[in-house]
Amino acid sequence: MQLQQLRYFLAVAETRHFTRAAEAAHVAQPSLSQQIRALERELGAELFHRTRGNIALTDAGDALLPLARRILADTESARLAVQETVQLRRGRVRLGAPPSLCTSLVPDVLRVFRDRYPGVALVVREGGSRDLVGWLAAGELDLALTITRPSGEQEPALAVTELLHEELVLVAAGRPARRKVRVTELKGRPLVMFREGYDVREATLAACRAAGFEPEFAVEGGEMDAVLGFVRAGIGPAVVPGMVAARSGLAVTAFAGPGLGRTIAVAHGHEVPLTRAAEALQDTLLAHLRDAARDGELPPGTRLLLP
Repeated sequence: MQLQQLRYFLAVAETRHFTRAAEAAHVAQPSLSQQIRALERELGAELFHRTRGNIALTDAGDALLPLARRILADTESARLAVQETVQLRRGRVRLGAPPSLCTSLVPDVLRVFRDRYPGVALVVREGGSRDLVGWLAAGELDLALTITRPSGEQEPALAVTELLHEELVLVAAGRPARRKVRVTELKGRPLVMFREGYDVREATLAACRAAGFEPEFAVEGGEMDAVLGFVRAGIGPAVVPGMVAARSGLAVTAFAGPGLGRTIAVAHGHEVPLTRAAEALQDTLLAHLRDAARDGELPPGTRLLLP
C-alpha cells in the first residue's frame, strides 16, 4: 500500500468521479485508475461501485476512508515536524557545563541562541567534567563544555574542540592587591574552598602541593554561588576562574607566572552526529567567543584557542 494510492483513493471518494479526481490529483486518468486497482488487489476488496455516471463507496471503501484521511494527515504532520526541526523552528538541545561556566560563559551564549531560535527547547545540566563525560557517553547530553585534563589526554569516545585557556585568580572582599600574588603566599592563609568534584578545587590543591604545602580552609564544600557569598562575607579569599571573577564584584588579584589556569573545550559523542539544533548551538558558542576575543571582551588572562 502506497501513500500515493491512498491520495488517489481519497480524491475519487471525495469527487465520486474518476476523471475529476485525476484532474484534482494532477495525474492522467488511466494512471489513477490503475493505482486504484492495484490498491484494491493489495487489500483484497473492491473500494468503489462503478456504474455509469455513479461512483459509490463499497463497505470496504467506507471502512478505509477515515483511515486513509488519518494516515495522510499524520504523514503531513510528520513532514511538517521534520521540516520545522531541520529549519530550527523546533527541536531540543541538551547542554552540560560545569557550574563555573553556567555562571559566566553559558548565559551569554544561550541568550544569543534563544533570540535566534526561540522554538528550540534548551536543557542545561550542571556537573563536574567527569560527570559530563559520562553523560555524553551515555547519550544523555548533546554537547558539553568540559575542562580538559592537564596531561592533554582526551576521552577516545568524544570529539573535543579546545576553546579557551582561562587563568584562575584570587578573589577577596575589599580592595585588590597592588601586585600579583604567588601561590606560595596562600600558605597559612585559610581559603574558601569548593566541594570535591570541582576542577578548580583540584587545580588549587595541585598548585599548592607543587609549591610544597597543604592549603588551609576557612570553609569548604560550597557550590559556586556559595563560595562567592562566603568571600563577600569576609570569611576568606578563594581561587576562582577569571570569567567568574570578572562578574563577581569582588577584588581580583592575578597569580604571578606561571600561575594557575585551565583549558575549556566543547565536546560531543564521537560516533553520534550532532542534531541540527546542537550544531547551531555549537556554532553560536564559537561565534560568540570569536566576537568577544575580537572586541576585547574576554577577561584578562583568558586566551582564545580557536583558529
